[in-house]
Amino acid sequence: VDMAETELRIAGIGISKDVISTVVSGAAGSVEGVASVGGNDTLASNLINVFTSRSLAPEKAVEAGVENGQLHLGVHLTVFYGYPFTKLASEVRLAVATAVNEQIGVSIASVDVYIDSLVFPKE
Repeated sequence: VDMAETELRIAGIGISKDVISTVVSGAAGSVEGVASVGGNDTLASNLINVFTSRSLAPEKAVEAGVENGQLHLGVHLTVFYGYPFTKLASEVRLAVATAVNEQIGVSIASVDVYIDSLVFPKE
């Protein structure tokens, strides 16, 4: 799976990785418990900077590749403390798969969820 290309060819069309990233980030970011996608979200940055070991550029927050005509995705998240990781990852996968299916119209082979940072809500 080539992650270096800026455009993916799938289902007979070329799709910019930025477009895929926008759709995936929007879907993942809408899941309750997700503080930000990639750790660079301005809304959550005040909460995050103390607890984030590394910050990912938005284009690195979502990984996308095509293999055998199917889309493979990876999404890096900063999550709030108190949400079980497995349940959160499952909800993110569902949200991402639904959004990509509705917006882009291609089948997804996998969505890998990476929890990179944990945020403790301000009291």
